[in-house]
Amino acid sequence: MPLVGKTSLFRILTRARVDTHSAPTQTHVGIARVPDERVAKLAEVFKPKKTTYASIEYVDIGGIQKDREKNSASLVPLREADALAHVVRLFENPAVPHDGPLDAMRDIESVEIELMLTDLEQASKRMERLEKDLKKRKETLLETELHLLTRCRQALESEKPLRELEFKPEEYKMLNGFMFLTRKPMLYVLNIGDEEAPEIDRIIEKHHLEKLTSKPRTALVPFCGKIEAELAELPDAEAAEMMRAYGLVESGRDRLIQASYRLLGLISFLTCGEPECRAWTIERGMTAQKAAGAIHSDIERGFIKAEVVNWEDLLRAGSFPAARERGQVRLEGKEYVVQEGDVILFRHSG
Repeated sequence: MPLVGKTSLFRILTRARVDTHSAPTQTHVGIARVPDERVAKLAEVFKPKKTTYASIEYVDIGGIQKDREKNSASLVPLREADALAHVVRLFENPAVPHDGPLDAMRDIESVEIELMLTDLEQASKRMERLEKDLKKRKETLLETELHLLTRCRQALESEKPLRELEFKPEEYKMLNGFMFLTRKPMLYVLNIGDEEAPEIDRIIEKHHLEKLTSKPRTALVPFCGKIEAELAELPDAEAAEMMRAYGLVESGRDRLIQASYRLLGLISFLTCGEPECRAWTIERGMTAQKAAGAIHSDIERGFIKAEVVNWEDLLRAGSFPAARERGQVRLEGKEYVVQEGDVILFRHSG
């Protein structure tokens, strides 16, 4: 929605310099580094020439408006996204108008209905076309698609977002082309006032949002935009002191970026050496051979074995040879499922 702190949040996440009073239809794109203490600690030991963290691209779009035709245009950039972050206003500020009293659940449901109506319109149009085509010729693929979209429409009409439905892999493939908005994972960013910051761990219960925590492919992160904007301008030592004053253990920026990463179903494996310490992004459940492809397709093709060690074991050992001597380095084959925080050396041919 407008005036909830979206662009301010975007600036905090990406450190991009954009005007918070830019045109409501303007879109901003920026990159955020995924905070990772493992990379920092390993870099201290290995002293590489280069240190590279995983990253996420964030896109800030204009607020949803009451005019549905205008919304259709402003929602287009969302179709390209892998997940959505809905910034929900929970801060009082007389200088920033809000439509009625603050009510997080009302705003969440209002935006969700807008996304569902957009998906419903798209599904209905395609179904009309399929029904016409099936009258001319019977085709199994078209019948399967119609059956799938009928199921989607029924869910949307009963106000159930598509992210809450289970689909078979072949159905997922079929739905990918539609880029339905309510199929995307949803991160609710609860933008609270600074007076609520000391009780940040209780915000979800305080505002009666517990029912959202059990929904599939959904996450909630309370976040104080006003404090985070100040922290972003301070040197590290002063920022840490300010966080302590508010009773905050971790910055909201770090929590939000990590929540985005997890919600996307992503994990990091690490590579370490003199040239570079690096976090590589892969999908959870990926095998060692597929993970090798994140570095280079030649390594995936010529995969022989993966030498794997837990990052903490490597940190304590101080080097790969020392970790091998301690028996902490394992040789894994191509079907090994990579775990969060694995440090990997790939052996490959060619």
